[in-house]
Amino acid sequence: PPGFVDSSCRSRIFLMKLNKLLLQGKFFQLEINDPYAGPILLDEKLASRCGYVLSEDVWGNPTFRASVLGCHVANEADELFSLTVNIKVSSFSSMRAAVTYTYPMYCSYSSWASREIVCEENYMEVSVKTDVPAVSNDYTVAWMSALPETQNVAYQLWQLMFVSPSGRKRITVSDAAKLGYSFNNTLYRVYLRAPYHSNESDISMVSGVNMNMVTSTSMYRQRWLLLLIDTTVSCPVDGISFTDTMLTWTVPRIIPTLVVQESTFLSKSILMGVDDQIIINPEEKNYLLEHNETHIRITIPIGAEGGKLKSSISGGVYGVIYSIDLFLEHTWTDADWQTTKYTVVKSITTPFIPQIPAVINNTLPEERLFNVAFGHFLPDVSLVAIAIGNVPFTLREAQHHGFKIYETPFSNRTKGFILEVSFDDPYILKEYVNRNETKYTLLINYTLSVGPEMTRYYHSAEVECVIADIELPEAVGYCDEENLYLAIPTFGLHQYWNLYLGNKLLNRQVTLTNGYLAATNSTHLILQVPLFAVGVIYEEVSLQKIRARFDIALRKVRTMDTLQMFSISCSFNSSAFIICHPDGTITITAQMKTVPAIDMSKTKLRDSSCKPREYNGGHAFFKFHVTTCGTSVRFEGDHIIYENEISYEKEILPGQSTPTITRDPDYRLTVLCYYRAKETLVLGAFTSAPPTPRPFGAGTIVPRSNIAVYRRIRQALNVVSRVSKDDSFVEFYEPNMAILKRPVDPVFLEVELKDKSPDTELYLENCWVTSSLDFNSTPRWNITVNG
Repeated sequence: PPGFVDSSCRSRIFLMKLNKLLLQGKFFQLEINDPYAGPILLDEKLASRCGYVLSEDVWGNPTFRASVLGCHVANEADELFSLTVNIKVSSFSSMRAAVTYTYPMYCSYSSWASREIVCEENYMEVSVKTDVPAVSNDYTVAWMSALPETQNVAYQLWQLMFVSPSGRKRITVSDAAKLGYSFNNTLYRVYLRAPYHSNESDISMVSGVNMNMVTSTSMYRQRWLLLLIDTTVSCPVDGISFTDTMLTWTVPRIIPTLVVQESTFLSKSILMGVDDQIIINPEEKNYLLEHNETHIRITIPIGAEGGKLKSSISGGVYGVIYSIDLFLEHTWTDADWQTTKYTVVKSITTPFIPQIPAVINNTLPEERLFNVAFGHFLPDVSLVAIAIGNVPFTLREAQHHGFKIYETPFSNRTKGFILEVSFDDPYILKEYVNRNETKYTLLINYTLSVGPEMTRYYHSAEVECVIADIELPEAVGYCDEENLYLAIPTFGLHQYWNLYLGNKLLNRQVTLTNGYLAATNSTHLILQVPLFAVGVIYEEVSLQKIRARFDIALRKVRTMDTLQMFSISCSFNSSAFIICHPDGTITITAQMKTVPAIDMSKTKLRDSSCKPREYNGGHAFFKFHVTTCGTSVRFEGDHIIYENEISYEKEILPGQSTPTITRDPDYRLTVLCYYRAKETLVLGAFTSAPPTPRPFGAGTIVPRSNIAVYRRIRQALNVVSRVSKDDSFVEFYEPNMAILKRPVDPVFLEVELKDKSPDTELYLENCWVTSSLDFNSTPRWNITVNG
């Protein structure tokens, strides 16, 4: 068929290439047409013995090469050569129903050197220019006796003598053929063809390169003439080295077995070729051909023009293999041979070179679009499927979903695959990070088909992008006469952040328990907090006003980091109230509604020295600590209750006789503050800085009449602490006395609860030493921490 066969002649070699595309799914064989015996099937033994090579070029096209001195080549005066090949093609491996294409090839070659050596892939060939005398029937005993060493050379027959480390071997041409050799003479030449690594060959190292050498002499005798021809041949069997970027082929410049008199050696020309074509200017293709006194070296960049890179998978790793067909022609002269033309043909394939593909992040944050390039790959790699977030997609499914996938070329004749995915795609992982940023994560699993074998290759990648695309909410606060309000945007609530009251999550239960009211609309959460509800902080309390504040923390859902505080602060008009502060301070505005009216300046607490801080016609404002002013304490369940009373001093009007007369009514207000026992009220003598703000207590004011009601009460806790001079606890230091101790000295401290009530227990939580009478001064040295 047209385009099936391409043939040419390079120097003294027949070349034929078959188009692999026309052989897809088919089987083929080559037959050599013998003019006398007919077609002969080409096999490995015939090929190496007769000067044929059947292989593939780097592109996978079947290639046939034949020496013009091959066994079945028609030779006309050592100038014109012809060879006919049958190409049999069948759809079956058994080659039945094969179609045969007969293809003749022609070659002309007349510029023979005195000696020509060809080192092919599967054979070594040497041909020597010589004139063989005409055959005569005369036989002369005297000539034979003159050369006793040739007594055993057969008359009028070519014989071969091999010299190897095992000794000398002389055999006939027909016997040599049985060993894989081929010997013959043409009109002007004698040639010997030998396989590599035969029993008669030897391996020797020349300038660091292993050479396969066959040392032989071809002998012919007739009449007075004994013809001895040196048919030694030597070819390199290695000399290839690789790096990640280069391959190097080294051949000895002088081969001692071929050049006996090295002093007369003269190199005439050194040429290199690629794919059967001589390269005139190697540097133009980035090849390097160099030589010195001992070596000829060809260096080829991996991936250079003329060769082929092929993708491959090894152990689940992607990589490439580079192949190139090279040849070297070296022509020299020496005293023994006028001219020697030395040709070496070498097909070189690198070992597997791993090339981990790169994932290039070209993401466009401003467009909220992942753009990921995956490469670099050779043209023999194709993308067949992807998985996004572990969800598999064929390419068709991916395009239908909205992913954009396309190929892109790179400058080094490779390609990559571009994937575009929106940040808002449901398969993108989203994580709220930092203060106002979102981390978008694209998880990709690529499935590729590699090489003509369509081997599957899998590669996973993770691409992240963090952008500031979250707007933190801003709360709006306001108040009415009795409540504080916070309006908080609901965007991101419970998804990115939560609201916290102190360390408690502000959920429905806390809201109801604390007496708040919560309502939501399409955009905001409205929180209503009564003035005297739990969580309200009283910044200023006086007879005229109460300055109250309510704080809520905005915290991240995952890390609990506080992002910002929402706060509303308002002033309220004072009326009757009681506030039990976390530090044990009690503030009260008492309203006395009596008939007749009372002079509020004369009201007092149990301790008559505790007078109101402020007062007017109907109100008195008190501020005192639970350890003062005659405050009593008792325990009920899990609460500590502090109690005091507001009363007034009666004005006594003297009468003419007893009893005395007073115009003031007998009226009292009972003041109660409740603290949870677990949230211990800290007394000043043993105070420490708490890790979190302590809660307010709950207070109430109870009007009392003058009817006596029996109740057991007692004064505030009576706690005494002393420092002993030693561990006997007999002698103690005087109060308020400076005590000098080294850091390593022990301190013997006694803390005593003077109250006798069986319901009272003493727990020593924190104790420390300061350098002044101020308990909160620094520096401080802890003695006990958390009991």
